[in-house]
Amino acid sequence: MTLTVIILAALVVIFTLSGLKVVQQAEVVVIERLGKYHRTLSSGINIIWPIIDRPREICARKMKTNYEGNQYAIHTYIGRVDMREQVYDFPKQNVITRDNVQTEINALLYFQIMDPMKAIYEINDLPNAIEKLTQTTLRNVIGELELDETLTSRDTINAKLRTVLDDATNKWGVKVNRVELQDITPPDSVREAMERQMRAERTKRSDILTAEGEKKAMILKSEGEQQSVINHASGKRQSLILEAEGEANAKIVKADAEAQAINKIAKAVEKTKTDPAQFILADQYISTLKEMVSGKDNKTVYLPYEASNLLGSIGGIKDLFIK
Repeated sequence: MTLTVIILAALVVIFTLSGLKVVQQAEVVVIERLGKYHRTLSSGINIIWPIIDRPREICARKMKTNYEGNQYAIHTYIGRVDMREQVYDFPKQNVITRDNVQTEINALLYFQIMDPMKAIYEINDLPNAIEKLTQTTLRNVIGELELDETLTSRDTINAKLRTVLDDATNKWGVKVNRVELQDITPPDSVREAMERQMRAERTKRSDILTAEGEKKAMILKSEGEQQSVINHASGKRQSLILEAEGEANAKIVKADAEAQAINKIAKAVEKTKTDPAQFILADQYISTLKEMVSGKDNKTVYLPYEASNLLGSIGGIKDLFIK
């Protein structure tokens, strides 16, 4: 009897302990009763009926590293569903752009299981399904773009991938948060052509900047020469104006002096009752005759008839010349 009681007590303890399920934080367990979905255990201590209640396993993807240091994925079945955000790093795959350029692309997928029941019962191999769906969707999206657009539109590609994958995985109870393209590797020939194009573009921009600099320098030089010519012309004009004003003032002063001399002469010849104009003319004739006979070869001088009459008419004022 004692042995029987001990065995029964041990069975009760084992049965009770097997009915206790401890679920970790951010994990859930899907329970099937007699092969049919019963309920989902949340984190903490849960009690189930042993034998008739059993957890349903879900396919999970884990990364392993081989001896060469390369990582590879393996699929295993576990009895707990991880509710945290997960990341899948897919290997590089070849895609063809719209302009028929074969390119290697490596993508990262961030997703989260929102409904554990759908993730188990709506799809058989969830990691493999997500991977294949991502690869085919990526081929379709890249096939609509040219190579240049693929290299410069990562945000657009990520948004398109996330939208398509989120709609497709919604029935699996999975939400795709974001998709990131790690590497976009075009062929070597395309990369060399792109490098040559980049160098040519930089050379072109350099030539344009040099030409614009030379153009601005020539414009500034011509503006400087123009301003110099303008300043020189303005200075010459001002000089001519000042010279003309000086000559005009000199003529005015000379005219004033001649007027004063004429007035003095007129006063001097009033006593002889001689016309002052005839006196001035006679004086001019005498000055001219003096210049004419000043040379060595000037021995004969011809006088006009009017000049002799003029000089004879003012003979009465010869005393003035003598003085």
